[in-house]
Amino acid sequence: MKSKIGLIGLATMGKNLARNIARNFHISVYNRTTEKTEEFIKEFGSEKLTGTKTLEEFVESLEKPRKIILMVKAGNGVDAVIDELTPLLDKGDIIIDGGNTHYPDTERRQARLVEKNIHLIGMGISGGEEGALNGPSMMPGGDKNAYESLKEILVPSSADDGDNGKCISYIGEGSSGHFVKMVHNGIEYGIMQLIGETYDILKNIGKLNNQELAETFGNWNKSRNSFLLEITQKIFTQKDEDKNKDLIDLIKDTGKQKGTGKWTSIAAYDLGVSTPTIHASVDARIMSGSIRLRSRKLPSKTLSPEIPDNLKNLVEDALELSTLCTYFQGLELMKAASIEKKWDLNLGEIMRIWRGGCIIRSDYLSLLQESENTKILEFFDSEAQTNWRETISLATSQGIPSPALSASLAYWDSIAKDKLPQNLTQAQRDFFGAHGYERIDKEGNFHTEW
Repeated sequence: MKSKIGLIGLATMGKNLARNIARNFHISVYNRTTEKTEEFIKEFGSEKLTGTKTLEEFVESLEKPRKIILMVKAGNGVDAVIDELTPLLDKGDIIIDGGNTHYPDTERRQARLVEKNIHLIGMGISGGEEGALNGPSMMPGGDKNAYESLKEILVPSSADDGDNGKCISYIGEGSSGHFVKMVHNGIEYGIMQLIGETYDILKNIGKLNNQELAETFGNWNKSRNSFLLEITQKIFTQKDEDKNKDLIDLIKDTGKQKGTGKWTSIAAYDLGVSTPTIHASVDARIMSGSIRLRSRKLPSKTLSPEIPDNLKNLVEDALELSTLCTYFQGLELMKAASIEKKWDLNLGEIMRIWRGGCIIRSDYLSLLQESENTKILEFFDSEAQTNWRETISLATSQGIPSPALSASLAYWDSIAKDKLPQNLTQAQRDFFGAHGYERIDKEGNFHTEW
């Protein structure tokens, strides 16, 4: 019996996704290291899982047109696997790249494979190893007809959206699926940094211990159902088995990254979209790893304001409004890309499929599904905005860096302000470079001999 679909790459995500699919369909798996395939089949083998030792055997085991998911680390490895696969495939076969691939690479590969009449679907997958096993959010982009032939297999394996739907939807043509996943990860960077900054404020200004921090983040999450708040609560209760100490206090404060946040920033700059919270979060990880710079003992002059009794309420509001600003920035970036690339992205549908399975899932996404939802503005038109400002002011006075919180507030203020100071910038550019400027009282481009 031939398999409905195949999967290449049995690292953690690949293994779990294969097990997920095997609940409903027969799937063949292949890994470059044969021992890994054998171990996987020995541990999780079932009548719906077939292990193969060679690519030829793997390809031969699949129904036609063949459907193959690549769960390979993004980069040259994906090209290498595609190069090996292509001679074994026939016209109409479909390759699904499920990794965190940079969308320009997807465009390049699609252009190459379309000449051979082989489809490449760039499919973002979010949810980590647990999501891959129990239902991730899936963001497929590429040829629509190719996706239609995959739906019956992929839909049952995706997460539930909480409203009788599944967290998968056709995103659009070309590399749109991987672009949307990249933006998802950029938002993820931003929210994680915001949570980190609120932790810093509560710990060092509010003097909360780890148990109190766990309770605080847990209480905040009751009305938000945020995956990132949920895991933050759990992290503060985790003990180190060897030293019987809170594990969080033993973890080095050097943030790592795989590049998707940086890619989001680059795309935003290229498309002319402001995403300051995401930029700040990428920069914060870079700064955390700048050990030589951080090792310098620099003077820090702080103020001594009275610590408010309602500090937790202030910080909660600052986190909430900053988080919403981060989502806004991601939405604006996807809007700009959709226009530039002619993808016709359905942003409300993207918000829906992020409601389950993925890392940035939260109840905010239900509100964001509506493009003109005025309920969102109610969050900002309240005392919460005052608390947001007080939180950042307090952090600054105490020498607590809050780059993402501050960037979020500056983003909001820039949108809300009637006039920005870039009229002076334009005058300066014209003064030293004769770049010209526009006027508010008449049409055209002007230059002054200053």
